[in-house]
Amino acid sequence: MADSPYVIAVTAESFQRVVVEGSHERLVLVDFWADWCAPCRMLMPVLASLADAYGGKLLVAKVNTDKEQALAVDYGIRSLPTVQLFKDGRPIDQFMGALPEPQVREFLERHLPRESDRLLAQARGLLNAGDRAGAARIIEQAREADPENARVRLVEAEIEAAAGNVQGAQAILDDLPRELADDPEVVRLKGQVSFAAIQVDSPPEATLVSRLEADPKDSDARHRLAAHLVARGDFEGALEQLLELMKRDRPFADDAGRKGMLMVFAMLGGQGDLVTGYRSRMLNALY
Repeated sequence: MADSPYVIAVTAESFQRVVVEGSHERLVLVDFWADWCAPCRMLMPVLASLADAYGGKLLVAKVNTDKEQALAVDYGIRSLPTVQLFKDGRPIDQFMGALPEPQVREFLERHLPRESDRLLAQARGLLNAGDRAGAARIIEQAREADPENARVRLVEAEIEAAAGNVQGAQAILDDLPRELADDPEVVRLKGQVSFAAIQVDSPPEATLVSRLEADPKDSDARHRLAAHLVARGDFEGALEQLLELMKRDRPFADDAGRKGMLMVFAMLGGQGDLVTGYRSRMLNALY
């Protein structure tokens, strides 16, 4: 084991705390290895050197697969070494084999925090406070400082969405690099923009509720009401309306009820009691 404060051996007992929970604070690189694996021994000093070089931005967690076979099975390890990168509680990328240091560094640089990320966080803070102009000025600084940071475009999409420019926000999201497609922030924002497009030109929420009280078969009102509920963060209410839409009028707007539920599931990260419960109810309604 490398003598580094940023390299630590983990077991099944410590994996949740060190890797899953720890990856909410910084990136955690999990090295699945074994004593008999020569490429594993070649890779170890490379990972330790990079962990030291990044000075706390990265933790290397080592899993001895001979001793922790259940962990290897849980994370689908089929060859050694396999290295998985964890962020926000889940694996987001991986590589296999003893890559040379430049390639491992390139792999990490795609995910490590950048100085421009601080500006993006500042812009988001201004945006959340309602200062779109201030957020736009900070974004311009971030773009000039780091034109290669694709997340600058992501925050630009958030600014456009906050300004009500749904088409502009969607165009930016459609143009993001492929590697960001499954990023939780991108998935969440794509869902928000999609529902915002439904909400555009919709009557107020109270009007839609009145329409449904008068006619529970009004699928258009139910669909638009679900979009309003998503916009104000009432995901349970939105899922209830979308489920009812799916059950009452499956063909409406090309299966909008079911597709809307799947979009909300994705926005919620695909897990949690709310997702589990409504996914079960959706499947029961379908079959």
